[in-house]
Amino acid sequence: MLKVIAVGDVHADWPALWAALRASSCMDAAGRPTPPVLAGLYQVVLIGDLVHPKNERAYERLTGLHRFDVRDRDHLLLAAREQVRELERLREYHAAAPHAVHLILGNHDAAVLNLDHVLGTGSGLVHVEFDPNRGGTLLPEGLRRWMEGFLREVRLGSVQFAHVSPLPAHAIYDDLFYSDASSKRWFRDTPEYVRQAGLSLGVYGHTQMPTGIRIDRDAGLCLIDALHARQYLELLLDPAAPEPVQGVRAMPF
Repeated sequence: MLKVIAVGDVHADWPALWAALRASSCMDAAGRPTPPVLAGLYQVVLIGDLVHPKNERAYERLTGLHRFDVRDRDHLLLAAREQVRELERLREYHAAAPHAVHLILGNHDAAVLNLDHVLGTGSGLVHVEFDPNRGGTLLPEGLRRWMEGFLREVRLGSVQFAHVSPLPAHAIYDDLFYSDASSKRWFRDTPEYVRQAGLSLGVYGHTQMPTGIRIDRDAGLCLIDALHARQYLELLLDPAAPEPVQGVRAMPF
């Protein structure tokens, strides 16, 4: 039996991520994996989008600035520096238990590695702190190599963890992905995709759940972009069993 702790999109909310890992007994006070993680009894899955705060207020919390201005190069460099420091901390955590800590590539992570797409919000905020062509700075090479190794999915038996959905096309962050609104609404329009993929359960992020983690046992899916609501997903799994999911719940922290 495994316990899986799945955490939704981080978007540079590092205090919430560390608090979730500590609350789930996956990180000790020194920021290291705990014995159950080192032993592989606890599996940690981060569902993607480590970078890019979600809005101006989140950038202000990250940087300590009274008012974040995306047009100010110094502000961009400060936002990049703060994220780099915490990414380095996460890389050390991952390196201590790579068999039990799984990192999925989100579309925001991919946008930092490939500068073809400038991502932003409905309010006009753009995420350019890692784009030297727009006033930012490149991600350090060591972090780039690490992030290039992030997974597109994790499977434990018939349970899948992916950033967007069970569709392979939703794991390729190209022009078609950004022009296709289905990545944000597939779970309402076509939740049967999970069962059609032969999965007993699918765990996904990408679309923020305003009121917290959404668990739909009938459709076999969990939507966990809910770190802002201070929740993570806890699963009890027996990957070899015909029905591997022995328990699933949203956990507050």
